[in-house]
Amino acid sequence: MTDQPNQHPGINISHARPEDGRHTEVTVFGFWTFLMSDAIIFALLFATYATMVNRTAGGPTAAELFDITNAFIETIVLLASSFTFGMGAVALKEGRVGGVRLWLVVSLVLGLVFIGLELREFAGLAARGATAQASGFLSSFYVLLSTHGLHVLFGCLWIVVMLAQISVFGLNRQVRSRILRLGLFWHFLDLVWIVIFTVVYLPAVAT
Repeated sequence: MTDQPNQHPGINISHARPEDGRHTEVTVFGFWTFLMSDAIIFALLFATYATMVNRTAGGPTAAELFDITNAFIETIVLLASSFTFGMGAVALKEGRVGGVRLWLVVSLVLGLVFIGLELREFAGLAARGATAQASGFLSSFYVLLSTHGLHVLFGCLWIVVMLAQISVFGLNRQVRSRILRLGLFWHFLDLVWIVIFTVVYLPAVAT
């Protein structure tokens, strides 16, 4: 009976030995466990925000503060980075080192643009006196978005590390496995942001 290639979504990589597929399957499964624990943290932050959203302490409300246009641009930028990372995953499966580098760099730039847009939003809110100390609502808002933003920053640093490792080691088994896990992490952050956009920004427009 011949060995069948690994058919798990996202980890059936070409140009790999059979034992590489098994290694990737195990490590990616372990990383999924980590992501589930991270999802619990975000769920708690969402629950806290939902509880505190009306605790404005007489200060400005979400409808008065939030700029849906900026949030929409952030959403487009982060979704675009998810697409470019997906293109990098295609290049990875095909063993194209140059393609992997290119799409990782594009994803990195988009991630940094997202962080810049978020920092600009925070600065604008602070200039209007809407700091984290102003109310329970703003405290929960800043904690939720800052936690997500720090995750994106960590993902950007991870991309830089992977670009360095590709230059040194090429697309060996360890590098391929780490890029796959980075891809799961990056797409997870996109999903979290979509929930943030839906739960935090859209209700502010509707009110």
